[in-house]
Amino acid sequence: MTASIYVLNGPNLNRLGTREPDIYGSTTLAEVEALCRQSAGDVPVEFRQSNREYEIVDWVHEAIDRPASGIIINPAAFTFTSIAILDALKMFPRPIIELHISNIHRREEIYHHSLVSKIATAVIAGLGPRGYGVAVQAMLQLTEGARGK
Repeated sequence: MTASIYVLNGPNLNRLGTREPDIYGSTTLAEVEALCRQSAGDVPVEFRQSNREYEIVDWVHEAIDRPASGIIINPAAFTFTSIAILDALKMFPRPIIELHISNIHRREEIYHHSLVSKIATAVIAGLGPRGYGVAVQAMLQLTEGARGK
């Protein structure tokens, strides 16, 4: 069986479509999930969102133990504050793509210092919700050898 790609989403992303549409657009999280699944083709996707730090840490542990082929993570506000998520991701031995809908470097200073970027294989920011599809395609390329293709 093909290993899953985990797509993990942090706090407030459940409000996509209504939250600050001038920054995040009008695409809902359900639409983002559909885009990820479509982009992944036959590869299974574990798509999850939580406003709770510990739950994201538990999902990273699950991805380690399964094992998942890779993690795409939009940690949202936890990007800048969560050493717990950083420490969990450090244990994941396969590719990690950090994803942000907006370009965090064009925003206020508080958004410029990602903890996750320090260990991510790649970072995608500023492509809007379509960045998720780009991230899934990139993950498929990064993990191609692991899938035996």
